[in-house]
Amino acid sequence: MKAFIIDHYKSKDGGRIAEMPEPELHDEEVLVKVRAAGVNLLDVKIRDGEFKLILPYRLPLILGNDVAGVIVRAGSRVQGFKVGDEVYARPDKDRIGTFAEFIAVNEADLAIKPLALTMEEAAAVPLVALTAWQALVEIAELKKGQKVFIQAGSGGVGTIAIQLAKHLGAIVATTTSTANIDWVKQLGANIVIDYKKEDFEAKLQNYDVVLNSQDAKTLEKSLRVLKPGGKLISISGPPDPAFAKEIGAGWLVKLVMSILSYRIRKKAKGHGISYSFLFMRASGSQLKEITSLINSGIIRPVMDKVFPFESTKEAMAYVENGRAKGKVVVKVS
Repeated sequence: MKAFIIDHYKSKDGGRIAEMPEPELHDEEVLVKVRAAGVNLLDVKIRDGEFKLILPYRLPLILGNDVAGVIVRAGSRVQGFKVGDEVYARPDKDRIGTFAEFIAVNEADLAIKPLALTMEEAAAVPLVALTAWQALVEIAELKKGQKVFIQAGSGGVGTIAIQLAKHLGAIVATTTSTANIDWVKQLGANIVIDYKKEDFEAKLQNYDVVLNSQDAKTLEKSLRVLKPGGKLISISGPPDPAFAKEIGAGWLVKLVMSILSYRIRKKAKGHGISYSFLFMRASGSQLKEITSLINSGIIRPVMDKVFPFESTKEAMAYVENGRAKGKVVVKVS
């Protein structure tokens, strides 16, 4: 099968399309013919080796963390899905590789594709929607009337997180560029800060939750907009000891993560705030909840561009430059 692979981390060619063997199918997995695959900043970071300490992939590696497609084969223990089902998923972190003609996915990570979405639209959903769900529903336990600050409102995670937070009844603040202010308001943001002209720290106070996706400087500034008892959730790091425990890391990795996050954890504790690092996990059951919200018209994916499979490298470069408005997708077949 054709697949987009990297032979080495930080390789000069940025990845290439090559012939690879079809994935081996385990009893609890289905083989999905990939129609479309979402492109995420995570793919860029994996390509550049930023996660090799916690995600020790074997090279050459097929990239890709979002998929929409059709089941063409099912393992002997699969019960909830059948050949011909149109499905979508964020495969488990140990079984990525959606930039390919086929991928094997555990049925526990799958959901039936939302009826109203095209394959390209469906491929734009899983990783960012699961990130938003796990941050706002699972960790933050966001409630009606609470105030949440979601950074980068026009990005992939931001566009879904704003809609989800609004559905949960929260008061939503976000940052974006001048050109996108009215647009993110239409998604449900109550307060929109032009990051090129305004400092969010000067405008926001006593927030219950911050979803951080930016750099270390922004992370520390975020502490100062939260009220005591507030929750700072970061999807851009640094990873903390709780995450090391979650992935079953060895003592050395635990030590490294403890050191990397020591400063922010200490500062958060001094403000009476909890700090959590979120590296979203695959979950078919949560994706089904999200599907219901999509089918009800409560959440809609926001698409920027669709690239042909042959231009996967260009799609990743487009995501890396940080200008995407919503999600970028590769059409595979």
